[in-house]
Amino acid sequence: MASIRNIYCVGRNYGLHAAELGNDIPEEPMIFIKPTHAFVPMQDQAIALPGGKGEIHFETELVLHIGGDYAAGKSVDQLVDQMALGIDFTLRDVQTVLKKKGHPWLPAKGFLNSSPCSEFRPFPGFEAVKQTEFSLRKNGEEVQRGNINDMIFNLQVIVDYIAANYGLGAGDVIYTGTPAGVAAVQSGDRLELLWGEESFGAFTVQINE
Repeated sequence: MASIRNIYCVGRNYGLHAAELGNDIPEEPMIFIKPTHAFVPMQDQAIALPGGKGEIHFETELVLHIGGDYAAGKSVDQLVDQMALGIDFTLRDVQTVLKKKGHPWLPAKGFLNSSPCSEFRPFPGFEAVKQTEFSLRKNGEEVQRGNINDMIFNLQVIVDYIAANYGLGAGDVIYTGTPAGVAAVQSGDRLELLWGEESFGAFTVQINE
């Protein structure tokens, strides 16, 4: 397992996803962070999520692992050594209240186990990653599919922006945004993430009431 330092996430990075939630398209990358306790490896196990807080939505994302410290002019291919697929779980009802109040998203996004992640694989390069779609199956049925070509801000823009505003170095991971199709999960749902036709990881949802 790759070492994890900071967990950066990109919000509203696919136009259709922003539209499905009634959000405006951002003019620059919308970055938020999660505690490292949110990160949990997918090992085909049950992953516990909080109950009693309304709907919990899956958001399937390409995850980048940064292999070295950022320096101006470095490309994504020079910075990223590994990739994975992950889920940015969101307490949607909690997030709706936070947005209305203008409060930070941490209670809706940063809870324990909110960021399951598959095993990391070698990063094949920016151009190669564009050629493959990723998807999520819930109980054997495809419920979400995406391709990084549909991102509002591409991978190079994301790493440059994070580095300039927050810093970026070895061990950092980036959840790069989710395509349209997010929806709620129920306790007992089995989620499987695929890169093309290859299964990257799976687990079962366990909602603690």
